[in-house]
Amino acid sequence: MRLKFLKNTHPSGESIGKVCSICWSPNNMRMAIVTTNRTVYLFDENGDQKDKFPTKPADAKGPKNYVVKSMAFSPDSTKLAIAQSDNIVFVYKLGSQWGEKKAICNKYTQSTAVTCLTWPASHQNEFFFGLADGKVKLGNLRNNKSVLIYGVEEYVVSICSSPDGQQLLAGHLDGTMYIFSVSSTGSVTKTKFGQHSCAPSCLAWGHNIVAAGADLKITFYEANGQPAQKFDYNHDDKEKEYAAAEFSPSGQSLVVGGFNRFRAYQFSTRRSQWEESPAVDVANLYAVTAVSWKRDGSRLFVGGLCGGVDMYDACLKLFKYKGKFEMVYTGPSQVIVRRLSNNERITMRSDNAYEITKINVYNDRYIVAMTASTLLLGDLGHRNKLISEIEWQTTGHEKFFFDNPGVAMVFNAGELTIVEYGHKEPLGLCRTDHVSSHLISVRIDDRDDDPAPKVESLGDEPAAAPAPEELNRKANKKIAFLIDLQTVHIQDLLTNQQVAMISHDSRIDWLELNPSATKLLFRDKRRSLNLFDIATQTRTTLLT
Repeated sequence: MRLKFLKNTHPSGESIGKVCSICWSPNNMRMAIVTTNRTVYLFDENGDQKDKFPTKPADAKGPKNYVVKSMAFSPDSTKLAIAQSDNIVFVYKLGSQWGEKKAICNKYTQSTAVTCLTWPASHQNEFFFGLADGKVKLGNLRNNKSVLIYGVEEYVVSICSSPDGQQLLAGHLDGTMYIFSVSSTGSVTKTKFGQHSCAPSCLAWGHNIVAAGADLKITFYEANGQPAQKFDYNHDDKEKEYAAAEFSPSGQSLVVGGFNRFRAYQFSTRRSQWEESPAVDVANLYAVTAVSWKRDGSRLFVGGLCGGVDMYDACLKLFKYKGKFEMVYTGPSQVIVRRLSNNERITMRSDNAYEITKINVYNDRYIVAMTASTLLLGDLGHRNKLISEIEWQTTGHEKFFFDNPGVAMVFNAGELTIVEYGHKEPLGLCRTDHVSSHLISVRIDDRDDDPAPKVESLGDEPAAAPAPEELNRKANKKIAFLIDLQTVHIQDLLTNQQVAMISHDSRIDWLELNPSATKLLFRDKRRSLNLFDIATQTRTTLLT
């Protein structure tokens, strides 16, 4: 892992005023920093400050003698939960755009100080926090109430959630760690995860679980609680206790902050073990009190005891592709593809943590990345930058087609695989030897995603209501292709059923479905143009 200093995003003070927490929004658009002055600073994706606001004490008329202990963004990036030492958690609504009005939408008053907080990715309306009296609670945004998950006698020093947000882990002052989960019905499953060698003031969950604290030992644990690997730095006189740690979004890189230095670790997929990079020493940084990764893993932010926050570029390797794109490997299983002309980018990441071994760009827009067991497909021109990862054994003879909007097609050994961007399973399979872009047509009409089309009014007249047939239309996904040069097969990709078979008396050299996939237009070598209605199964000759 190469870490290169880029700039100071928040200046240090002349006295102690530590950075209490740093967190990034899941949509990668905002970063929040808070120091002991109890003001939250908001930064854009480039690390430039755009806004700030002061936090509130639990008692509006009381003194501001509290400290912010932790912060976390909601999974939709519109809310920010702030845990405070004056026995309260506030949830601020920030909105999705810069300049929107900020307001407290929820608050949870407790009997003791709140010590830590996490907001799992799979819990849109619930976050979890620990208390000084040893209790772990859930904060419910729907009813503005907190619910006890479990309680012990020892102070909760740290809490984290799994990458998928389904499980959580809490560490206590005596070194015990408990793993728990909450189902959609509210039932709680809790077990003792293990006993760390000291209070796990640093607790994070990525490819493995890591715990560290004052005894200068960094221990990686398996998901079942068994130690997987340990790094002991008691022999190093410069090493001090650890106060901050966080995995990169891929879960395969880790940074642990100490005193005037921080350490980086990289998981080797080939050796199946963690490898240590040289420590990064920073003079006059003092204790590292907070660290956070940008959501694409390309930047690391490190906060210190005097309130300063530094930004570092993080990557394993970097190269230019055909002089038009930049490929940045932020981990073995994650590559950021950036178009040099307009800085447009997409993150190709294997959700299975497989190492990306090859990556190509087709038509200056479509990204294809390969691992040993999967295939990743992405559309750099799509507004949501969707990617798909499907199981795939690479043969080296694949052909890729991107002529139909919303889907990629992979042809190999007479079989055509259709992949819709954003989905983890192939949309459909079909057998054909005719894979010209003129002989295959796919239409993805996702009516389920927008069941009520918006109709704007004209002048002072009220907007007309959508037609009943428009409201009742379901998702429609079809493909038309040639079985042989004179036979067209139309297949419903949702049900995998044949919806039409068209036999023609001459060789077909072009075909295309209409946008709603209700009609097929095709032409033969005699330049005869025909229209086929799928619903009525009738054919009309338009031109001869």
